[in-house]
Amino acid sequence: MKDFNYWDNLHRNENLEEFSSDRTGLLWLKLKSIIRVELVKGFLDFLGLEINTQKQSDNFRALFELLSKDLNNAHLLLDKFIKQESDKQIQNIDIQQLVSELYKLKNFEWGGDYQNSLDKYLVSRYVKVQNPSFDYLMSKFETEINPAVQGYVLNSWYNYWSSVLIENIFKSHKAVLPTVGQIKNVDFFVGDIPFDLKVTYLPAEYLKLKHKEKGYPVELTFLKQKAKEANIDFDKKAKPADIFYEITEKMKDRNDDVCRQTLQTLKNGKVEILRDTQANPKMLAKWLYENQGEMRFGSENRLFLVLVDTDDFNNSWKLKRNIDLLKPTIVSYLDNFKNKRLQDLQVDFEFKGKPHGFTALADVIFVVKCKQVDE
Repeated sequence: MKDFNYWDNLHRNENLEEFSSDRTGLLWLKLKSIIRVELVKGFLDFLGLEINTQKQSDNFRALFELLSKDLNNAHLLLDKFIKQESDKQIQNIDIQQLVSELYKLKNFEWGGDYQNSLDKYLVSRYVKVQNPSFDYLMSKFETEINPAVQGYVLNSWYNYWSSVLIENIFKSHKAVLPTVGQIKNVDFFVGDIPFDLKVTYLPAEYLKLKHKEKGYPVELTFLKQKAKEANIDFDKKAKPADIFYEITEKMKDRNDDVCRQTLQTLKNGKVEILRDTQANPKMLAKWLYENQGEMRFGSENRLFLVLVDTDDFNNSWKLKRNIDLLKPTIVSYLDNFKNKRLQDLQVDFEFKGKPHGFTALADVIFVVKCKQVDE
């Protein structure tokens, strides 16, 4: 029987597929979002009910058992209450001020090669070293450690508050039912489908794969070759990313026909891949599921918001605060979501090390800064 324990067990095991197709499971998820003590109290006041229970978890169970007796009415009441609470939260955010604050970040640099794991980077680089020296460590604070910490904090701050901005756009739309409390793997419901929002860019590895499939040369190899033809010197011992940056910047500064054509060729290749991906977004959704980090693996429904600045792909991070581009794109998508068919959203994927395949509902929203390739 699909009782409270059934849905609780599915959720605990992150087996979320069935929640998208069962209104009882959907009710369980919506209740999960308001299970904080103050929200439960507000909902009971809204219903004009009292529940005498000892634990917070007992409130959850009691409400579920009560409301599941009349699903249609339960969803109507719960949706109305959640919308009211969400509107209160949204009104507490000064969007224009938030946007202004986000525009104060001029550079998006993590300050190290720790891939967003600051503690791991600091420990491996400065703590667990072969020749421990206190004076050496102290000497690194101003030149290396402080900039790394600063970069990490600034970028984390930017990512968090730009996510608040973007989620606010979604949650303000009439087609969206927000989660007013946190639910693991669910940010909001669209058309009664639970979704986790993922804001990302066209991944470098994805672009690299598609370059190879199209028979294009490796970008760095191509760039080095053209640098040689243009008599542009560069540090051959530097990291690949630094070599790429040095050559492209020198070509921008040189700005002759050869350099302009080289940079345009690189851009055209990326733009062509972008167009192909926009035409078949499920291809990218599947890739993103199958190439997510093992420690953060999830098979939940996802909406991928993919940000692309076609003039400079490396500056796509700036689009997280570009509300003039974000809002109309997101609103247009949500306005037309009712025309989506579930089979068009279904993504089947596998994950290395997992014994079986997965199915999720997913879609990709492209926010593109470039009129000629925008949807």
